[in-house]
Order: sequence, then C-alpha cells, then structure tokens
Amino acid sequence: MNMLVIYIHPNHQSLSYAFLQQVLRGSRENSNITDIQVLDLYEEHFNPVLVFNETKRRRDMHADPALQKYREQLIWADKIVLVYPIWWGRPPAMLLGYIDQMFASGFAYRDKGGLLPEGLLKGKSAVCISSMQGPTHYPLFFLNNAHKILMKRALFGYVGIKPVKFFEFGNMESKNGRQSEKLEKIYRYFKTIAR
Repeated sequence: MNMLVIYIHPNHQSLSYAFLQQVLRGSRENSNITDIQVLDLYEEHFNPVLVFNETKRRRDMHADPALQKYREQLIWADKIVLVYPIWWGRPPAMLLGYIDQMFASGFAYRDKGGLLPEGLLKGKSAVCISSMQGPTHYPLFFLNNAHKILMKRALFGYVGIKPVKFFEFGNMESKNGRQSEKLEKIYRYFKTIAR
C-alpha cells in the first residue's frame, strides 16, 4: 500500500505535528505499507488561491502544469491521510484551497449528465485526523456534523474515494485532554492498518 500523508498546519511545534509523527511512526512499523510520501502544504508554500482569467480557465485546471506533481501523488496513493486542525468548525483554508484545485473535473471526477458524476479516484481510501479546542462532540451537536459531511460526502464520496475513517479529537488545549492517549491511538491504528 502506498500512503500519501498531507499535513496542514503552519507550526511544527503543534499537536497536529505530533499526530503526524505518530502516523509516520506507526506506518513505518507496518509491513502492509510499502511506501510513504509526506506533503506539508505550508512548508511546500502551496498557493491555495484560485485564479481564473482569460489565460487560466477553470475547465483546464485538471491539466494545469503547476499542479502536475500533486496530481501524480494522488494517483500514486492507495491511501490518503489528512492531518489538520479544525478552525471555526472546518478545515484550514490551506486545505480547502488544495481541495479546490486538486479535485478538479477531468482529474478527480467526470460529469455524466446525471445527478452524480463518475468518481475517477476509485480504489483509494482516506483517513482524516483532526483536532480542535472545543469538545469532541461539538461538531455533531452544534454544527450538524458539517465537517464530516464536507469531507466524506461532498469531497471523497464525490470522487469515488471510500471508505473514509475519521479521528476527531476535541478538548486538545485542555490539561485533561488526554493528548498522550490520543497520540498513542493514532500510532496503534497505523501500525496495524491493512488497507
């Protein structure tokens, strides 16, 4: 299994970075994982801003040469792992900008004229690891699970990626947030994951 880990946080001293390290630690001890690539969007200076004009059209985004490297990573990966914080009930703008550009028509899906398109990234799976300051169940009870619906249905389901596994960790800025226990959970999951 080839695994692409996308890290979305501007600080390498953050808890998100600690989760990234546990993903890598567990994965390197897992014989089911053949190869790992890490894409740190902030370190990469990925530009999340969409630009459309007379020479750069939306319908051509699937073939934008500036994004070729990132398309190749997504094609290569069997499993896509996203590590990010939840800010204002949603993923960071950097990740949303990556999604806007990478999951383009002609690359990630193809319109068939019906209600739903044909997902062109079938056969892949995803894991979302997110942390937040608020309580773990805040997104469910106060935001109608908007984060999971966005990632699972509006994004991954649309382009054919399934299953999607979520680790949503709340109370992460609390002294009693059980951070060590949650980091260990991520390590154990990636050490034993089969597909």
